[in-house]
Amino acid sequence: MIPFLIATFVAMLVGLFFTPLLIRFLVAKEAGQFIRLDGPETHMVKRGTPTMGGLVIIIATILGYASASIFSYFSKGTTPAHNAILLLFLMVSTGLIGFADDFKKIRNRRSLGIKPATKIIWQVVIGTIFAFFALGISKSGAIEITVWNNWVITLNSLGTIIGIVLFFIWVNLLISAWSNAVNLTDGLDGLAIGVSLISFGAFVLVCFWEYAQRCTSSAMISGLFCYKVDDAWDLAIIAGAVTGACFGFLWWNAAPAKIFMGDTGSLSLGATFAGLSILAHAEFLAVLIGGVFVLEVISDVIQIGFFKLTKKRVFKMAPIHHHFELKGWNEVTVVIRFWLLAGLLAVFGIGLFYGGWVLLLVR
Repeated sequence: MIPFLIATFVAMLVGLFFTPLLIRFLVAKEAGQFIRLDGPETHMVKRGTPTMGGLVIIIATILGYASASIFSYFSKGTTPAHNAILLLFLMVSTGLIGFADDFKKIRNRRSLGIKPATKIIWQVVIGTIFAFFALGISKSGAIEITVWNNWVITLNSLGTIIGIVLFFIWVNLLISAWSNAVNLTDGLDGLAIGVSLISFGAFVLVCFWEYAQRCTSSAMISGLFCYKVDDAWDLAIIAGAVTGACFGFLWWNAAPAKIFMGDTGSLSLGATFAGLSILAHAEFLAVLIGGVFVLEVISDVIQIGFFKLTKKRVFKMAPIHHHFELKGWNEVTVVIRFWLLAGLLAVFGIGLFYGGWVLLLVR
């Protein structure tokens, strides 16, 4: 438990105390956010607010996990887990894509960054590398997609090559989907970072329980249900570090925001959430835990699809948080209510996860 606490508090402190330093640096460099002209008029006052704050989240997470690893090494002689390193690779590499996008927006003084095709290509490259090493690190050798607890879809039952190809496609789909989902949600002060804090906090409990009920020799002999999740304890530590980093950053990102996370933060957080769900064998559970992100994407898809078919809009503006703004809700009201919804979905997701374990235990 001590390594987890170290990772969480170190990441939180880095987020709290390093963010104002980054704010001052970005203000000096005039690295401000450019606001979309078709958005709510109240957002125009945010023009020029420093962006690329996701750098703090990434650095805080790395330092948090590194501090926990150093403690574990000197106290127990353990070294960082392979899956933890792989997950940090995913976070940093997708963060670099976001950083390039943010940097280009600032340099060109426009709200347009790198080309979408270029962004997708790099996401596919990173996702493919992640999938390759995730398969290589796995101790079970099975290529599976977990629906719920022991209800899995075994891809290599279709053939090894087909299973590998499908797994690569699945991983890239999740990384791209979650990255874009967090990016869409990052439209109000504190919204995306607050929902991320809740979602990653829920995954702390999921990964910790998977570690506590992991498949040991005694568990397998007794015939009890157990989780075949590699490095679940280290995944819980990283989830805790991200949670702490989000908490520290939220202090400065809450309305009125002193800094935005930018694509640097949204792409890296989304990809990390996707990677965590894959490595923790909780891909479908993540849809419920991160339900607010899913809601934002669905609202955008509905708006675009319905408009193309009928030339009419379902919402006043998409994604859906802007719809409530244009209905007259105060920005802070929208954010807090979305946080409450995120908390409710996270609790429900954890309850479903634990309930499934209880049912399997009884059987």
